[in-house]
Amino acid sequence: MTDTTHSNGAKTAFEENEPDGKQAKKREDYLSWDDYFMGVSILSAQRSKDPNTQVGACLVDKNNKIVGIGYNGFPRGCSDDELPWCRNAENINDTKYPYVVHSEVNAILNSTKKLHDAKIYVALFPCNECSKVIIQSGVKEVIYLEDKYAETDSVKAAKRMFDMAGIKYRKLEPKRKSIQLILEI
Repeated sequence: MTDTTHSNGAKTAFEENEPDGKQAKKREDYLSWDDYFMGVSILSAQRSKDPNTQVGACLVDKNNKIVGIGYNGFPRGCSDDELPWCRNAENINDTKYPYVVHSEVNAILNSTKKLHDAKIYVALFPCNECSKVIIQSGVKEVIYLEDKYAETDSVKAAKRMFDMAGIKYRKLEPKRKSIQLILEI
């Protein structure tokens, strides 16, 4: 850090020396943008009431500003206590699948501005239905942690559409494996 002084010889608060006389240096262990936005995505997932799968999504514009977040859950006005949360039943209408809105769609619906050239961070690779909405919204890159359903027809169709539409997707290799969040001071 260079020693900068004002015309009166005073240093700003950011330029003061440490008590040991050395100049302070920036932290080296700060979160990368990717880890930060994926962390927001994972934190958002904690709002989901789904007992099996909690997924969050974080939309970021080209200036690294968060412009939307979402998590998987039932539509507004649809009771979390009256609709089913199970994964298997004889009748599909007795499962969660016809009712749940995925995190990616909720993030897009919750977005605060146009999404042209935005990125979306999500823990699981998007399904084909979410991929259609991602493409139509203007998002240009998908960053994900896991692709555990890669062999399903839904994810294969999603990748095919992303490739055709020129949407980049990449698996995030986080610089940090965990981030501690304590909600008391």
